[in-house]
Amino acid sequence: MTDIKDFFIASNTVRNAPDYDSNVLSTLIHTVESFARVTYQSIYLIDYYKQEFLYVSDNPLFLCGHTAKEVKELGYSFYLKYVPEDEQKMLVELNRSGFKFFDTFDNVDKYQCSMSYHFHLKSGTKSKLINHQLTPILLTDEGKIWIGMCVVSLSSHKTVGHVEFHKKGLHNYWKYSFEGHRWKECEGISLKEEELEVLRLSAAGLTMTEIADRMCRSLDSIKTYKRHAFDKLGVANITEAISRATLNKLF
Repeated sequence: MTDIKDFFIASNTVRNAPDYDSNVLSTLIHTVESFARVTYQSIYLIDYYKQEFLYVSDNPLFLCGHTAKEVKELGYSFYLKYVPEDEQKMLVELNRSGFKFFDTFDNVDKYQCSMSYHFHLKSGTKSKLINHQLTPILLTDEGKIWIGMCVVSLSSHKTVGHVEFHKKGLHNYWKYSFEGHRWKECEGISLKEEELEVLRLSAAGLTMTEIADRMCRSLDSIKTYKRHAFDKLGVANITEAISRATLNKLF
């Protein structure tokens, strides 16, 4: 059975007390609160020195029926209560592998890194698959993550996992294999402008015929652009395609 201490290893354990400047933390929390007000995504901050949640937004997606204050007080116990037990083990593994991989970058580059993965949150008889992204906000003098920001949205996948590590400015990214227990570098996704335009207009609610008229292309051409976009994104429908393209910052 998973224990809270399983989430912490040498790479993400802050042993030396950081300088808890109340003004810095207050400004940080107010900034994140402002961002949370204008997005549907759930946001929370992790304090890796105190090993607790520093802030939790009141966006309901992540809360599983609790208030933001209650989830903040639960801290890492929240994962043990609302993540299926077999997926808790997955989170522990990717947590360990992710932080070790994070440590291979220098301190400047660490601020450009983020990790994305997918798992279920269960509440009663209901379960929802979420996308969870983690990126550093503050580092210690030793280069460890002190404050991390997590952003939660609905997943565009049908299954758990799909762990990716991204560094801003790099086209390529890394995927984690639970079978091989290692990271593999992958070529970044690129869509042609016509393929992106089909997704944009689809997101606006236009039909295929209307998109063809708007782009001055034949209906067959629009279908081809759409099919190629689906293939590159690894999806089966337009909703998944728009979500995946958004997550990969292609628009």
